[in-house]
Amino acid sequence: MNSYEAKQAARRDRLEQRASAAAEASNAAYDASRRATAGIEMGQPILVGHHSERRHRAALERSDNAMRRSCQEQEKAKHYAQKAAAVGTGGISSDDPDAVKKLREQLAELEALQERMKGVNAALRKAAPEKQTAALIALGFNEATAAQVIQVGGYPKYRLTNNRANIRRISQRIAQLEATRARESVKIEGSGYRYQEDTEENRVIFEFDGKPCDRVRDLLRGSAFKWSPSRMAWVRKMTPAAIYAGRELRAALEALALPR
Repeated sequence: MNSYEAKQAARRDRLEQRASAAAEASNAAYDASRRATAGIEMGQPILVGHHSERRHRAALERSDNAMRRSCQEQEKAKHYAQKAAAVGTGGISSDDPDAVKKLREQLAELEALQERMKGVNAALRKAAPEKQTAALIALGFNEATAAQVIQVGGYPKYRLTNNRANIRRISQRIAQLEATRARESVKIEGSGYRYQEDTEENRVIFEFDGKPCDRVRDLLRGSAFKWSPSRMAWVRKMTPAAIYAGRELRAALEALALPR
């Protein structure tokens, strides 16, 4: 497990713990709701003017509030459980130090699939109908699968087109990641800010000594930078677009002439 995978596992654990805590809070609130009306018979009406009226209304209110909390905590537990289940399912992240290696493995699988599909279609075109099964078995298919492939006429053109597009997309992403990681980290002391291109963290970063003014925060958000409480900085994942946005934003901040 590399550093990125360890962070992902830790994040999944935190979310699962939050889901568990919310589920426990939901159960506790549900029990509190039941206890609040334990001394009141089911369907018992409020006796208006009776000495029990105030106590009865208060019990119903406590029960209603507790049940509402139970439902809210249940929704919270569901939310955190879904987020925990989604961790690591978004594909290969550029934050992963092994991203290039994993993308190359994915690329190799797609290229092998492309050649396999082309080979199957070529074999079906060239072989006589009675020899098509043998031709596919020679390519590694079993008899049952060969019969299914022959029945549908091989791989449709759109499958090859889509797979070729994925090959091109992943190839471009590998080139982009390699170019980004080959860059030297950048640190610039600007007019009232500090700018970094941190290749190790894979982030473009703006830091300020205090809370930036509304105008500066609008510029940061407009350039897709987000406040990171853990870094105490405004950050964006490092991409060519982020580096360009950082350069443009530096120019805008210099024009504002913020106090150093």
